[in-house]
Amino acid sequence: MRLCVVFIVAFVVFSCADEKKDAIRGEFSKVAIEKVFTDSVSIRAIQPIDVNGVWFAGSNGKVGFVDNKNPKLATIHYGDSLLSFRAIAKTDKAVFILSISNPAVIYKIGFNERDATSIEEVYYEEGEKVFYDAIKFWNNQEGIAIGDPTEDCLSIIITKDGGNSWKKVSCDILPKVEEGEAAFAASNSNIAVFENKVWVVTGGKRARVFFSPNKGQSWEVFNTPILEGGAMTGIYSVDFFDDQTGVLFGGDWSNKENNFSNKALTTDGGKTWQLVSDGKGPGYRSSVKFIPNSNGQEIVAVGSLGISFSKNQGKSWLELSKEGFFAIEFVNDSVAFASGNNKIAKLTFKE
Repeated sequence: MRLCVVFIVAFVVFSCADEKKDAIRGEFSKVAIEKVFTDSVSIRAIQPIDVNGVWFAGSNGKVGFVDNKNPKLATIHYGDSLLSFRAIAKTDKAVFILSISNPAVIYKIGFNERDATSIEEVYYEEGEKVFYDAIKFWNNQEGIAIGDPTEDCLSIIITKDGGNSWKKVSCDILPKVEEGEAAFAASNSNIAVFENKVWVVTGGKRARVFFSPNKGQSWEVFNTPILEGGAMTGIYSVDFFDDQTGVLFGGDWSNKENNFSNKALTTDGGKTWQLVSDGKGPGYRSSVKFIPNSNGQEIVAVGSLGISFSKNQGKSWLELSKEGFFAIEFVNDSVAFASGNNKIAKLTFKE
């Protein structure tokens, strides 16, 4: 029998319009790192609201909202166990958190203005091979979550009713995975969505891109030049600036300094990928993002070895910091939140 015990302490949510910049900024050369939350929790999933607020989901059953350095926390138990969360997504009315491993559970946290109004279980899956990695929404009604194979295809579940119910996609319409091919729950960023499209990336024996042009109704798979073949090699993160321009980042978690075959760019929607700065620039990184309003040129990648910036689609890189993070999410074109081991920080990028 399943049991969910939840303790919530005043979740708070607010929003405000970010001021648009009037002047064209110059090239970034440094980053200011301001810790906004510290605790004994590994945090690989964050969802900013604005420059002062960020949701997070982490290990030890901890989820919460950090409001201008003031955390509002919840601890989620499932039976006698503390769930571990590495995936989070948001619509206008709710935040969704997804646990890894067995059982996989999605919780929907409803909110109204500054207060959480409800928390409910909306998906449950049990099985020896169950392990979910990431979750995204195309819009307020339609979303997708992905996980490792339990059969001969990736585990993909989709909602069409605002996250109230989720249905698993049949392996009959999904490309087959190879033995030893899976996904990494490193930063909630092995899914990218744009308009009706979705890209899902894998690692391990194969480093490939699974693509659907129609919100998961049909799929195809593309090869990449990213390092593959080892248990911890492959693609750890994907991001798309528009429906054509995308970036992959990864490498070898067991050899993080290696910077060969770990970053690639596409300009044709993911069908083909070209290595960038091969043998140069950063090695392993777990989360990559295009900077908003940068015309698809500027990229930031974070990982346990530091923060790296490219002004030219990955052709060259500048190391901005050696401080390690697992995940990064931008609020605007100069402010982002990053999360890591025992911390969340606000990153302000400067010329």
